[in-house]
Amino acid sequence: MSHSQLTSKYNNKTYDIEIYIPETELPSEGLPIYYVLDGLYYFSFVRDVVRIQQLNRGKTGVNPAIVIGICHQKEEMREQRFIDFTAPAKHVIMPERAKGKLPSGYGGAERFFKFIELELKPYIEQHYSVNRQAQYLFGHSLGGYFALWCLYTNPRAFKNYIAISPSVWWNSEELLNMAHLLVENGASHGKHHVFIAAGEHEGFMVEDANRIRALLNEHHLSTELYIAPDENHASVVPTVVSRAVRFCSRNEK
Repeated sequence: MSHSQLTSKYNNKTYDIEIYIPETELPSEGLPIYYVLDGLYYFSFVRDVVRIQQLNRGKTGVNPAIVIGICHQKEEMREQRFIDFTAPAKHVIMPERAKGKLPSGYGGAERFFKFIELELKPYIEQHYSVNRQAQYLFGHSLGGYFALWCLYTNPRAFKNYIAISPSVWWNSEELLNMAHLLVENGASHGKHHVFIAAGEHEGFMVEDANRIRALLNEHHLSTELYIAPDENHASVVPTVVSRAVRFCSRNEK
């Protein structure tokens, strides 16, 4: 495992990048790769699932892969993730339950996407053997919203999208009203696969997960939805990472 630090010219922010490379024979097409948002929290979960389960892939179905953790600076993480993970908007409509509880900054998703696509990916591909046809994006909560936003706006950037407890509620549920982008940008009837999960005790987010899955199915995307029994927003990720990784391995080609 190695560590790097990159400063983006698009938003002038510095990100710590955690890198896991499996000890395996490199396939000619390169290795699949997971890009993990909120890497300070979730990189280690994805890394360890891939690292351990690929050792017995005949039973687990998990293939060797590179895992990249995209980490905000710890002291500014709460504020910056709201900026990086949310789409540009002139105005944001917030539900009553969220008013006064969230940072005021938002709308930097386009700049953050450019960092990933035009700076981070080339850096990783310069140093490691990557299969560009097997790239996966992992996000939880607002990170799950960002993963779905990428699917809508830049579907070819990744093959598989993992959205755990996605914040479908953001900006008056705009993800439910942007389905035309799936068609316009070529996600419908494409070769993209989406794994969606939520915890049983996440209330409205369970309904939202079902609604977004139904919308994607209407546009003929390959999806899987898992509602984790007895889990909540804070506990759901560790319980579903293995399922998400197996989903990506099954849909690698």
